[in-house]
Amino acid sequence: MLATLADAPLVHKGLVYEPKYDGIRALVEAGPRTPARIWSRNGNEKTAQFPAVVHALEAFAAALKAPVVLDGEIVALDEAGRPAGFQRLQGRMHLLGARDIERAERAQPVALVVFDVLRDGKDDLCKRPLLARRERLEKLLASTGRASRSPKTAPGVIRISEQVAGDATALYARALEEGWEGLIAKDAASTYQPGRRSPAWRKIKLLKEQEFVVGGWTEPRQTRQYFGALLLGVQEEGRLKYVGHTGTGFDQKELARLWKLLKAREQSASPFSSPIKTNEPAHWVRPDLVAQIRFTEWTADDKLRHPVYLGLRDDKRADEVVREGGRSGSDAGDPKAGSGKSANAVKATAARRAPAKRNQRATGGTVSTRTVDAPRTLSSAGLVSLLDSLHALEDARKDGELALPNGDRLKVTNLSKPFWPALKITKGDLLRYYVEVSPFLLPAVEDRPLVMKRFPNGVGGKAFYQQRSREERPPAGVRIETLEDAADPIAEPDARRLIGGSLTTLLYMTQIAAISQDPWFSRVQSPHEPDHVAIDLDPTDTATFAHVLDVARWVRDELDALGIQGFPKTSGSSGLHVYIPLPPGTSYESGLLLCQIVATLVATRHPKQATIERSVARRPRATVYVDYLQNILGKTLATAYSARASDYAGVSAPVTWKEVDGPLDPRQFTVRTAPARFRKVGDLWQGLRTTAPADLQGVLEKFSRRVT
Repeated sequence: MLATLADAPLVHKGLVYEPKYDGIRALVEAGPRTPARIWSRNGNEKTAQFPAVVHALEAFAAALKAPVVLDGEIVALDEAGRPAGFQRLQGRMHLLGARDIERAERAQPVALVVFDVLRDGKDDLCKRPLLARRERLEKLLASTGRASRSPKTAPGVIRISEQVAGDATALYARALEEGWEGLIAKDAASTYQPGRRSPAWRKIKLLKEQEFVVGGWTEPRQTRQYFGALLLGVQEEGRLKYVGHTGTGFDQKELARLWKLLKAREQSASPFSSPIKTNEPAHWVRPDLVAQIRFTEWTADDKLRHPVYLGLRDDKRADEVVREGGRSGSDAGDPKAGSGKSANAVKATAARRAPAKRNQRATGGTVSTRTVDAPRTLSSAGLVSLLDSLHALEDARKDGELALPNGDRLKVTNLSKPFWPALKITKGDLLRYYVEVSPFLLPAVEDRPLVMKRFPNGVGGKAFYQQRSREERPPAGVRIETLEDAADPIAEPDARRLIGGSLTTLLYMTQIAAISQDPWFSRVQSPHEPDHVAIDLDPTDTATFAHVLDVARWVRDELDALGIQGFPKTSGSSGLHVYIPLPPGTSYESGLLLCQIVATLVATRHPKQATIERSVARRPRATVYVDYLQNILGKTLATAYSARASDYAGVSAPVTWKEVDGPLDPRQFTVRTAPARFRKVGDLWQGLRTTAPADLQGVLEKFSRRVT
């Protein structure tokens, strides 16, 4: 089971929180009479590479009554016995020779931090709630006396992960102070889903931020104006040490403003303590400008990784700017490195909890219109960096190759091409939208075949449907599966379908002008068994969205009477969809019948407002078509969080039933406005995946009683 990148609150009574260990995920099998074995999350056996862990596991398992399967993380340890960064572990991952492994054991000790138990003897625990599994895990480890309770300080090779319930504020502060990679927020009631990336586990990634002195700039490339990048440094023993450069985070207005400040300070000599190399010619300045920079980490050679410009500061002198404390990069694991919580860490915490503020920059107290804190609401530094790369390419009117957070690379072209010309929304805008909402959208399309409607010339041009991948060799990371003829509604030899769930596939489809994401209701692993069905409320030309809301409420009433929970979302155009979760093993035919029952009940009780008439010409005026026929193998609707090719650049937005009861306007959810809403309200669509599904047998019994 893997975590998603969706944001999670730091305080929530239904969540438990654990440190995010920067190691190797490990599934472990150990028993009283069997050798211990270790596998990575990809199924590669790692037993031979970590003999100390194996020895400790076998000593632990000797006291057990039956074999167990555990989930955890193998982490490198620093000199104080604390979990350290992944960089220390890299040298041990691929060793094969016994002598090399023995030397590595001495040079870099490791520990196994256990956080879940999946099987205990004959008991499969995956279907039990997380807290019940945790209780079983603690009893197992306590009964053997082999596992440490505190992975922070204890010297044991087998450790149990720290866990706090309901409030992660203190744990988050420690994470900032000690330089952790982040936290994992877990739904306390969730079951374990082997091999799946589930929103029941969510990553809370940490980003670093501090001030740096501007020591110069580089010349711009191609069509970019003013300058290419700022050259940054910190004070070290009275001299300015170069720590890297940033060319992202600027809009055109800020580029022009900074250029004037840089030119006024230009000088012939470098202010840095040692010579530096730059890709473009460098110019030097008097080092009295201080810039606020966000970055992911310090590298091993004391440079910034993924730095992004946030603004200039006028409240701190350049001679006060030093590297701030915290374990990361080259000082990860160094017991001499500063570990006190800096003032900037406190500011970072406050900034994450406060509304976005405009950054007060230097020179006369002028206030830029660029909001500094908005990108910080993203759950991954890699996504922030990706947004900046897309901005930079479009500003420069260049094609380029994106480095995605998962390590894939993807070529993008024509980013300034208008997709909604009247709204001045470009292809680049759509790519950035999908980057921003990917933590919400990707779980909704994971493992699902996708149907594309492509708009190569924007929403006003000719569009065409595409069921399959036509490229023999699509970009690496784009998932393509070939379904058997029996599982494909349009059977063709070697039918290669795009499968959702990865950022690479999502952005590749956007690059080839597929505006919306339209997944099957079933997954590629069980194509004949939908996870959910949907009722599509489609207004006739003379019906208003107020009519749609009326019909949606009546749909809810019928679902309530049948004991079913429905999940509404706007269509992104003029309609509304209501989704219903199904139990495993349900056929498309059964799901279709369920929706037909509900649609027929609504249309029968409200014939002046609702209809199930398929022929458009025969539908009564000002009615809403209650369409249940989308629930057929291969038919699709735009998923939650998908953009749509509507005239207002609409987005299919999950909504609450309380909102359906109010004066809801679907046009408020657009490519430009929707990301802020999703970050504010969270993943409303998660309930579709976690709520108990409809009891179809019970539905039929209730329906029979109602019609007799």
